[in-house]
Amino acid sequence: MRHVFVETNWVVDWASPAHHQKPAAAELLERAQSGEVRLHLPAICLHEARNPIRKNCQPRSEAEAVRRFLLWAVGKDLVSAEQDHTVRVVLGIFQNTIKQQMDGLLDSLESLRNRVGVEVFSLDDEIFARIAELSSLDLELQPFDQAILAAVLVGAERLLARGEDEIAFCELDHHLQPWDKNGDPKRLLRDLYEQRRIWVYSDFSLIAPAPYEGWPDQIEE
Repeated sequence: MRHVFVETNWVVDWASPAHHQKPAAAELLERAQSGEVRLHLPAICLHEARNPIRKNCQPRSEAEAVRRFLLWAVGKDLVSAEQDHTVRVVLGIFQNTIKQQMDGLLDSLESLRNRVGVEVFSLDDEIFARIAELSSLDLELQPFDQAILAAVLVGAERLLARGEDEIAFCELDHHLQPWDKNGDPKRLLRDLYEQRRIWVYSDFSLIAPAPYEGWPDQIEE
């Protein structure tokens, strides 16, 4: 079975309300629940995901922008009174639906702990020790990114010790991707991943970038 590490960006894309959700994030969870892959998620990501979801997914600002447009458009005879009423009803439904989903956010996040195919794991002493080790390297990472990297590296080492070697990390955050904006490798970070036979994807579809031929048995030096 392929083991896939995910972090906060996956949680945000999966747990955000309605139109903010990303289909690929939901599809990855479905693949885990069907037994195709097993997801590994550091528990701190459940807490870290709360703020961006609450900040970016509030319906009021989006709905108010449309209402201001309606006020202007009705005055210019671009929108009829009937159309104005219909849109305002839809906006009310929109706000109520998103509010219900936001009210259930904590329960939704916590439900990941009990999902089939998902392993939510806490940071332990070994991971904290690895965080300290990483802080001495020239990785230019923020503390939270160091914690995620340490969790993924230690988690992969434990999988390797069990004889598992199909290991991936879905990472949309450029800080933890082993290549820069030009596509050139960040050699130190790349080596940390390759030493643990971790292939890093930049999407949740497990498509791009594709592993090179012979991976992981012919890891490049």
